[in-house]
Amino acid sequence: MNRPVDMAASLDLGLAWHNRFADLGEAFYTLLSPTPLPAPHWVGTSPAVADLLDLDRAWLTSPAALDALTGNLPIAGTRPLASVYSGHQFGHWAGQLGDGRAILLGEVDTASGPHEVQLKGAGLTPYSRMGDGRAVLRSSIREFLCSEAMHGLGIPTSRALCVTGSPSPVYRETVETAAVVTRVAPSFIRFGHFEHFSHGGQHGEMRQLADFVIDRFYPACREAPGNPYAALLEAVSARTAQMVAQWQAVGFCHGVMNTDNMSILGLTIDYGPFQFLDAFNPAHICNHSDTGGRYAYMRQPNIAYWNLFALGQALLPLMDDQQQALDALEPYKALFPAEQQRRMGAKLGLASVLAGDTELVESLMQLMAKDAVDFTIFFRRLCGAVAGPMEPVRDLFLQREAFDAWASRWKERLMAQPGYALDATAAAMRQVNPRIVLRNHLGQIAIEQAQRGDFSEVDRLLKALAAPFDEREGEDDLTAFPPDWAREIEISCSS
Repeated sequence: MNRPVDMAASLDLGLAWHNRFADLGEAFYTLLSPTPLPAPHWVGTSPAVADLLDLDRAWLTSPAALDALTGNLPIAGTRPLASVYSGHQFGHWAGQLGDGRAILLGEVDTASGPHEVQLKGAGLTPYSRMGDGRAVLRSSIREFLCSEAMHGLGIPTSRALCVTGSPSPVYRETVETAAVVTRVAPSFIRFGHFEHFSHGGQHGEMRQLADFVIDRFYPACREAPGNPYAALLEAVSARTAQMVAQWQAVGFCHGVMNTDNMSILGLTIDYGPFQFLDAFNPAHICNHSDTGGRYAYMRQPNIAYWNLFALGQALLPLMDDQQQALDALEPYKALFPAEQQRRMGAKLGLASVLAGDTELVESLMQLMAKDAVDFTIFFRRLCGAVAGPMEPVRDLFLQREAFDAWASRWKERLMAQPGYALDATAAAMRQVNPRIVLRNHLGQIAIEQAQRGDFSEVDRLLKALAAPFDEREGEDDLTAFPPDWAREIEISCSS
């Protein structure tokens, strides 16, 4: 499985590569190079991520870039590897997992800090289990677009530099074609990395990994009173609470919140069967493989806590006692609801949180669920109702008298705010209520065109999703109600 890189034939990108994760030692990974794909072609590129990495935008469309970012041409200064981790999947211990189709090239220092660069779909690794190490075009386009869409929404996330495709066949439910996503993040370390070493009794390696994470990303934990690893758990819990509150506020369903898909930095990673809500349904399940509804929209906050508890159990050997871990997790129970209430209040134009605001939000959610009101369209239209007519919002409801009663209470709450100004409130609401999100049907249209060799819709969506709060002409089809056929789209873990 070890495929050494021939650096004599490598490409120099002019970047100063570091291999800090590789420096942890061989217990953490296997060194190997990507497996080439035949006849690669461009599917989509993100100039913004090229800027992040200080890569020349023109180079990003070159034949050399195409080969390098498909895994066909080694890159000078990198030490490609696949990392090992374990995890709980759908609530059950799954044992050893690892990068089954992702290969970490290395790390690049940027103006916003170091970023790892990873090729997803780059071939078999020792951790592929029964898989083929490949990614298919449809899921790669979805991850590429959603990574950048989440960034545009201001939600912590991995980024995506590009997608390349190949006619090489990949076998899923049907025969599809291969693709490679170049993913970028400060770190791809997951809860499952810690679980792997804890469950294997490799407590020295787990301490080494925890020290690596603290020193690089959570230095304040080293100076915190008490145990630094308990402080790390509390800090990760806080970031996770904030991230999930942001998910809930935009109607985002991750779909597969296994512990091996949870970032130690509180980033949204591993875009698989995700979905932004259309008609609001708190019990919505976006993952066709999730037959029990474990990862339904309304359960995401509790699942995040469950996953943090699993992380706490993994870290127990580094703590003084079990109570220390429980104490580190306790703030999540207050932080998440407070952060969610603050964000939902902001969507309603509320500049602060007052008594009664929780009930105001909850009663709205009940009305929206009862009438299956479109989540994104409702909140965007509500921005215009601050200083304009209420009818466009009211028309979304069947129970209009019930909505009228709620709207009256909402207006009273707005007007009670000190210094309340119509235009300023509406403008503030438009900065937190997106006009466009990556709905399933929008992604599906782009995918089907790409499968025919037309990548223009991928590029169009990328540009629109980069500025989701802005008003622009010519995008009515991107902000309209989903078509009836969108309800038939099924996304599973099989990609």
